[in-house]
Amino acid sequence: MSLVTTHVLDTAAGRPAAGIAVRFETAEGELIAEGRTDDDGRIRDLGPETLAPGSYRLVFDTGAYLGPAAFFPEVALTFRISDPAAHHHVPLLLSPFAYSTYRGS
Repeated sequence: MSLVTTHVLDTAAGRPAAGIAVRFETAEGELIAEGRTDDDGRIRDLGPETLAPGSYRLVFDTGAYLGPAAFFPEVALTFRISDPAAHHHVPLLLSPFAYSTYRGS
């Protein structure tokens, strides 16, 4: 399993958000991996099995999913990895005019 995984839920529609492109980057913007959410809104294999401690970010192309009038055309979530052996699950709860996130399991 990847060290970093994500899951996007469309809270307005009450279902997983399939087909969202996601970039996994260093805090400086260097691309580590990229993927697209599956039919369950998940990316289970996003990047390497190990990473150095530090800050990273997931960048979600929400505009392509929400449409050309999207209020949030992109969502960037920056998080810190302090335990390089731990799994980090970073979910995104998305609606047309709001989003939230949390440290998943």
